[in-house]
Amino acid sequence: MTQPTRKGDEAAMPASSEEAQKQALEEEGNDEIRTPLDRWVRRGGRYAAWLVFIAMAISVFEVIMRYGFDSPTSWVHESVVMLVALTFAVGGPVAMASNRHIRVRVLYDIAGPRLKRALDVFNDLVTLGFCLGMSYAAFTMSWTATHGPMGDWRLERSGTSWNPPFPALVKTVILAALVLMTLQALWHLYQSVTGRRPAANHDRGENV
Repeated sequence: MTQPTRKGDEAAMPASSEEAQKQALEEEGNDEIRTPLDRWVRRGGRYAAWLVFIAMAISVFEVIMRYGFDSPTSWVHESVVMLVALTFAVGGPVAMASNRHIRVRVLYDIAGPRLKRALDVFNDLVTLGFCLGMSYAAFTMSWTATHGPMGDWRLERSGTSWNPPFPALVKTVILAALVLMTLQALWHLYQSVTGRRPAANHDRGENV
């Protein structure tokens, strides 16, 4: 009785493995790299993802020092918050580069080629307007965090005992990420208007 069960399990393992590989390929197929800039952003995002690992590692270090040696640090908490904030900031351009933003596609999926192109142009216009507005807001926030009332160079600090200039750093990275998203949106809009959008994965993405 035991041997047939084992054979059945062995027969099921390749099938499940093939299903897992198929699912992984489908998830990779959702990515739509539309421009060389998107390809560069996605490659950089893979390196930026290591910030999460660093945040986890120093968090473990803090737990060991605090509860194992009764010697808590003064820098780990602020460093973790800063690293996670940078990761979220970089996530915007990476999601746009990989066509991974969540959207509702009820109308898009039933539309014809001309309507789809019009919807692409409309979507890229809205995205560009949003990125421009957010970039302006991020610029004012970053300027305030890096300059004094008289325009002199002055970095905003956390105000703690360690007092690092992380607020100024995070706000500047947010500005850089939004400027990058604006360039991506502008390039995408150009492709949609001129009809040069890549067609291989045109209808793919994260769907709801």
